[in-house]
Amino acid sequence: MDGSVPVLLLATDDPVSREILGDELRRRYGADYEVVVCASNAHARAVLQGLRHWKRSVALIMGCYGPADRGGLDLLRRAYAEHPAAKRAVAVIWGDFASGPTVFRALAQGHADLLVLRPERTRDEEFHGAVTDALDDWHLAQGAGFVAVRMIGEARDARTRSLRDTLVRNHIPVGFHPAGSAAAQRMLAGLDLHEPELPVLVLEFTAPPTVLQNPSDPEIVEAFGLNRPQAADRVYDVVVVGAGPAGLAAAVYASSEGLSTLVVEKEAVGGQAGTSSLIRNYPGFSRGVSGAHLAFRSFQQAWVFGTDFLFMRQAEGLGTEGPLRTVRTSDGGLVRARAVVVATGVDYRRLGVPQLEELVGRGVFYGAAVSEAPSLAGQRACVVGGGNSAGQAALHVARYAKHVTLLVRGPSLAASMSDYLIGQLEATRNVSILLGTAAVGARELDGCLAAVVVAPSGAPADGPVEEIEAAALFVLIGSVPRTSWLPGSVQRDSAGFLRTGGTGRAEEPGPGGPSGPPLLLETTMPGVFAIGDVRAGSVKRVATAVGDGATVISLLHGYLAEHPSAGPGTAADHGLPG
Repeated sequence: MDGSVPVLLLATDDPVSREILGDELRRRYGADYEVVVCASNAHARAVLQGLRHWKRSVALIMGCYGPADRGGLDLLRRAYAEHPAAKRAVAVIWGDFASGPTVFRALAQGHADLLVLRPERTRDEEFHGAVTDALDDWHLAQGAGFVAVRMIGEARDARTRSLRDTLVRNHIPVGFHPAGSAAAQRMLAGLDLHEPELPVLVLEFTAPPTVLQNPSDPEIVEAFGLNRPQAADRVYDVVVVGAGPAGLAAAVYASSEGLSTLVVEKEAVGGQAGTSSLIRNYPGFSRGVSGAHLAFRSFQQAWVFGTDFLFMRQAEGLGTEGPLRTVRTSDGGLVRARAVVVATGVDYRRLGVPQLEELVGRGVFYGAAVSEAPSLAGQRACVVGGGNSAGQAALHVARYAKHVTLLVRGPSLAASMSDYLIGQLEATRNVSILLGTAAVGARELDGCLAAVVVAPSGAPADGPVEEIEAAALFVLIGSVPRTSWLPGSVQRDSAGFLRTGGTGRAEEPGPGGPSGPPLLLETTMPGVFAIGDVRAGSVKRVATAVGDGATVISLLHGYLAEHPSAGPGTAADHGLPG
């Protein structure tokens, strides 16, 4: 028995299902996983306890539910306590429709992660597709296997954490070694580096490996070779600012329809949705899909269709140059296009609590901080927020942390969170929900967060408080639109979101001049469109953001047809400076 090989465990009281499923799993996965088949659910519970004692990694636990086995769902529910990071699949028999309501209720409550139909034939690829997707998500969360980049840095350093998050979210396998650890010292000695400037990145996929000391974002992008060299006088049909679900959808549709397209992204593909551990309500994905996978697949689609990308570049200004629109980037570059689509999304609102703000990157994180969760094994954590992002973050962190407390200012979750997430949170044993509660302070130990100080929402500053032990606090509250880089001529609403045609103002001139109102998703600057969460009146859901991305391209075709003077080509073609 090789302790480094992940375990794939099957258990059922049904001998027919055990034979069929056991044969399928051994034949397809036996070379890469240790497939353990248990003759009963009671036996499986004992085996899972033993695997935990021996610190074995369990990738997938499969139970059954049907006429011959009514204990599989209970097994999966109990298995979470022993192996919270493992994927849990419930196998059902085709045609057993009477079991459906019970199984669906268990899925909604989070007792199982996915439903699979027991194979009724050899080479049942639908079954294996579900299993493979689950294993892929498990490996992505574990960060195990092939390492493309090795990083040495201080575990609580904000820059180190930000780089780890960015690389992981962009599907770049990272091996992290805390500064001072034996592995880090061996690496530095092998690289002949003495007292280097941290963080250190070693790009293992180059020959010889590229070593970067505390690199800037442009230096990282150049070393990775991610961005194609851009001609100074290049003019795109459309520049999309932001690579969240809306921006990626716009890029896919624009490129697939023949428009030259550039996407500018300052962090990672997927936006806030890319940090979601599991999106269960996106149409077409009955088993759910991780935000990282959904984002990366959309990115690959756009790339295949010919979209260019400028990674780790922030848009810092929007202007005009004759009939063209220009986007100034953080590296000093200037991108020209016939039209611009703003899909910059939102940032999470800051707590504004001095003690907590001082600990940002040292236990306090804004956003889900996907790379941080695995380091919380055996520790307690808190999540602040009452929306879907906060709920998904709490469930994700709970797979690793000993206990997670969700702090919600309001009296209820019903108005701000999807019902399926509320059900999963309430059914997860190591998650507590505190309603009407605010984070008002912190206790630190050795410069890092040790406890969160909480009080009833709206309580006076000198009122009673209590401490909740926590090694990490993840803050996912409110929405602050990323619009500070835009000129004042692009109109916002009172909260800073971009107004577009159809959001309550039609007095501004549209692309046709004073006689024409703005197009549906067009801002007050002609040829500049806004989509996704940054748009006033948008519904904050992935599906609607993708819908915006598809809709804006159909509008864009009409705009470009009405403005042939800003045709594709180069700046020189238009008599403009290069």
